[in-house]
Amino acid sequence: MTDKKTLDLEAILATDSDETEQETDYQTGFAAVIGRPNVGKSTIMNELLGQKLSITSHKPQTTRHRIHGICTTDAYQIIYVDTPGMHLGGEKSINDYMNRTANSAFADVDVVLFVVEAGRWTKEDEAVAQKLHNMDTPVVVLMNKIDNYKNKEDLFPFMKTVGEKVKMDTLIPISAYKRSGLDLIKKEVLKYLPRQAKMFPEEYVTDRSQRFLASEVIREKLMRELGEEVPYGSTVEIEQFKFDEKEARWLINALILVERKGQKQIVIGKKGALIKEIGIQARKDLMNLLEARVHLELWVKVKANWSDDVRALASLGYDDNHSR
Repeated sequence: MTDKKTLDLEAILATDSDETEQETDYQTGFAAVIGRPNVGKSTIMNELLGQKLSITSHKPQTTRHRIHGICTTDAYQIIYVDTPGMHLGGEKSINDYMNRTANSAFADVDVVLFVVEAGRWTKEDEAVAQKLHNMDTPVVVLMNKIDNYKNKEDLFPFMKTVGEKVKMDTLIPISAYKRSGLDLIKKEVLKYLPRQAKMFPEEYVTDRSQRFLASEVIREKLMRELGEEVPYGSTVEIEQFKFDEKEARWLINALILVERKGQKQIVIGKKGALIKEIGIQARKDLMNLLEARVHLELWVKVKANWSDDVRALASLGYDDNHSR
């Protein structure tokens, strides 16, 4: 009599062997998106993913955390690493955290996408270029915002300057706003990705939790609605995040933390008008993110000096813990 268990085991081993052979043609790897603040890194990653994952605003240092955006097809899985802008100055603990987070993106990636702004080279760009100089990792420069130039030939001198300053493998002129050059980025990234099986299930678009993404959505509205000073003294802490099965909706309570009483009044606005508008805008995006109705409650609380308190930062998720 033939042993059925043995046959099953042989079949499983044969299947595994076939899958291994097939997966040698599959590519998976990491591409770090780096650069100075406000150069368009998050917008580029969102466009490459085909959906909004990283928050954006016109204010520098909008991105504070490292976020993985996962693009999976039948042929490859590219894991883009969006990072805070590498910046000079800023003596608070949160500035140290953001620069450490940005620097950590260099480790164990297959290719670096260094984003610069067309026609503009700053001391912060120079600092990033210096960090890349002694690296063996391939570097692709993405020259963003070329849509600001009607005559593209005007960019040739700047391209030459970047070529002299950056140790790079290639330069791609792009416009994240116009969605120009994105296919070229993917083709270039794939040149450097190893042939191996995917690291994340194909339905994953990020390694971050929905709770974390919800806090970022609310913080984005703060960055967009407020003036120049308050956004940098504010953050968001989710106190309640649960799905009500009976009502078929998410129940989200969030604290907007600021550092001074005056900032609290600004966030609330006259007769609560500003915080109401922030809530309306955040709720729209949260419904798209969570694909369900959302009941959102926002509160503002003063937490003095939170941005320069290491323990407070850690409790608010400003560390390498992705469970937030």
